[in-house]
Amino acid sequence: MPATAPSAAAPLIVIDLQTGMFDGRFDPPIHDADTIAERARRLIDWARHTGRKVAFIRHDGPPGDPLAPGASGWPVWPLLGQAADEPTFGKSVGNAFSNPDLAAWVAGQGAKNVVLIGAQTDFCVAATVKGAFAEGLGVTVVSDAHSTLDSEKEKAPDIIARHNEAFEGQGVRMATTAELTEG
Repeated sequence: MPATAPSAAAPLIVIDLQTGMFDGRFDPPIHDADTIAERARRLIDWARHTGRKVAFIRHDGPPGDPLAPGASGWPVWPLLGQAADEPTFGKSVGNAFSNPDLAAWVAGQGAKNVVLIGAQTDFCVAATVKGAFAEGLGVTVVSDAHSTLDSEKEKAPDIIARHNEAFEGQGVRMATTAELTEG
């Protein structure tokens, strides 16, 4: 494990890795979608094998949105293999901690920090980093297990790299999938 390793109680929080981020029906898939899904599965397996809890965050978009409750893009991406006992917390804004049930669940694990992966880097992942800090939690972001879409001005890999640097500057512990799963 790297020096940046999260505590043994730190749960893995999977942010908005929903069908709409992968299937390409309404929007293009997130950058490097297949690799992100594979890394997410590895990290979910790592969490389970190390006794960590896993929670899934699901964005609840407005009516007519591909991520609206009940829409085809709304469910957690089935290929991630969410277990029946792994909770899903809904949210309608970027910060996953806007749902007080998530903060209560994390506290119930005895956790003082969290491990974050998911989508989108520049929106919900970044907002959840700030939300976790506001809850007094330490944060580990898996630098190669979050993604986004190209913007009009910037390509997704550049957005991801810029945010990884910004996260580190904010005091986030950074680790790669390999550092956590093979350490």
